[in-house]
Amino acid sequence: MFGLLINDKEVKEMEYLIKREMDEILFDLKDERIDHIVKRAMEERYKILFTLFRRVASPNECLKYTRRDNKSRKKG
Repeated sequence: MFGLLINDKEVKEMEYLIKREMDEILFDLKDERIDHIVKRAMEERYKILFTLFRRVASPNECLKYTRRDNKSRKKG
């Protein structure tokens, strides 16, 4: 286990960077030209980023980026 000391400005920067990356992934997941295997890898990356995001963001911000499970989503 690792610990990390960061100030408020660094937390906001991490939050901003993670949000931008997650937004890009969400946008790309809607693209029908992308193969489903690639989309699966993108979803795994999204899960990792969201886990990091939960550590620095407020609960209200986390709700905006929470995704439904695969069963309720349209297969692609």
